[in-house]
Amino acid sequence: MSVDVDALLAMTVEKGIPLEKLINSIEQTVTEAYSENLEAMPQGRAVLNRQSGEILIHVPQFDSEGIYTGTTTDMPEGFEAKIKSLVRKVLKEKMRAMNDAGVVAEFTANVGDIISGIVLQGRDPNIIYVDLGRTEGKVPLQEQVPTEHYKHGDRIKAYVVDVRQGEKGPEITLSRTHPLFVKMLFTLEVPELKDGVVEIVGISREAGQRSKVSVRTHRSGVSPKGALIGPMGARSKAVMDELHGEKIDIVDFSDDPAVYVASALAPARVTSVEIVDLLAKSAKVVVPDFQLSLAIGKDGQNVRLAVKLTGWRMDIHPDNPVERLLKPSEIARAQAAAEEAVRVLAEEEELRLRAPSE
Repeated sequence: MSVDVDALLAMTVEKGIPLEKLINSIEQTVTEAYSENLEAMPQGRAVLNRQSGEILIHVPQFDSEGIYTGTTTDMPEGFEAKIKSLVRKVLKEKMRAMNDAGVVAEFTANVGDIISGIVLQGRDPNIIYVDLGRTEGKVPLQEQVPTEHYKHGDRIKAYVVDVRQGEKGPEITLSRTHPLFVKMLFTLEVPELKDGVVEIVGISREAGQRSKVSVRTHRSGVSPKGALIGPMGARSKAVMDELHGEKIDIVDFSDDPAVYVASALAPARVTSVEIVDLLAKSAKVVVPDFQLSLAIGKDGQNVRLAVKLTGWRMDIHPDNPVERLLKPSEIARAQAAAEEAVRVLAEEEELRLRAPSE
């Protein structure tokens, strides 16, 4: 049995595989198969002739005292056909491994960025399979927005979370729920973000419902909120359309925590913010009594997102003392939502700190 050495050399040059490494893989695979043959001789090993390409089984010979006397060759009946099959298998596996490595390297450069593809009919109804050209990506259930529905052939944009080599090939994990998906969508629409004139400082998100984005500028005379909103609201509308109508609050970042907390509660108006504990990041917020429900939001969503955005615990009260007595349940709801957001932030921080060691 012979292989075309020139063809092997051409393949290694094209795919960047060392020739000797490929030949060693072929020899090792054939040797292992030979050792399992019932007619195999002891210590037989496959050798591929680097000039002719011929593959033979070399068997060392020893005299009665165990001294090496030479080498003979062996080829059990029907084993040549087996060698041919094994060589094809090795070459196919090496080609696939090199293609997989190329795909992983290519898409690893896209981690943290947005990628688009075509939705495929998948095997698992809980996973969105996406045709990315050279390979396939997956949007697992936990990375899907419950209010979004896709069918075969739809075009989809997603955030690249992770790329790794799996047992069956490259595994590319995509997300539609990641907070940074919102940031990257704005980056596509807002030149000032690409140029570094405007910076997105923080994002909190409840995917499919509402996001809060805090921004600042590094150049005087530039409105960071205006840059993200765009002429006639075109830029923010483009992002919201991609998010299928998810509402986005764009607020000004401030180094003054009281000002930042007040901004984060938009669209509610805030009367005052008192820093209760700087180390514990706790603040007392007073809002007009008619703004209390707006500050809290539906099911506590507004205050919850504000806490996630700023990292500050918020104790919200109406400015009318009578309303404090009439609406204790709303105040309690606001406090519960704020505490829940703080708990989630603490869990996320713990996971982030544990991740490198794991």
